[in-house]
Amino acid sequence: MTYQYKREPLTGDEATRLANACETAEEKLVVWTLLDTGLRVAELAGLTTNHIDWQQQRLMIYGKGGPYGTKSKRRVIPLTSRIRPLIEHHFALHQTFGMTPRTIQRLMKRMANRAGISRPVTPHVLRHTFSVTAVQKGISLPALQRLLGHDRLATTEIYLNLSPEHVIQEFREKW
Repeated sequence: MTYQYKREPLTGDEATRLANACETAEEKLVVWTLLDTGLRVAELAGLTTNHIDWQQQRLMIYGKGGPYGTKSKRRVIPLTSRIRPLIEHHFALHQTFGMTPRTIQRLMKRMANRAGISRPVTPHVLRHTFSVTAVQKGISLPALQRLLGHDRLATTEIYLNLSPEHVIQEFREKW
């Protein structure tokens, strides 16, 4: 049986509106980090200074699953120039992220309302948005698979629900 339900990623306009709706550094940290890293909400909530490699400017994430039990699977995610200063500022003052997954979910809902986005916007929708954006920017599927922390490419493919407009645009650009 194939996976039926696909969350719709935000459009470019919706992602921009959501990012522009951020009023505090905390809101920017949550939204921009989710949009630029594709982290799961629990991974974001569990971030500590130990997960950050300041020299290499990347996050080391110990995600769900793995061959030796829970959180034994490590992946590396580069810090973008947009989120690097936010993370540096936050972790200069705090040792942990300081929010629970539920708090992050509530914050997302408030920000989506403020941005005028009527459909549900969750941290996982931003993970899908990250995936589609990465593919549109030319990141290969195997690289995306590693960034998302998936064992199987088939799992990564669930995240690639491109809109018909994106398919037509890419076709015209490359044909």
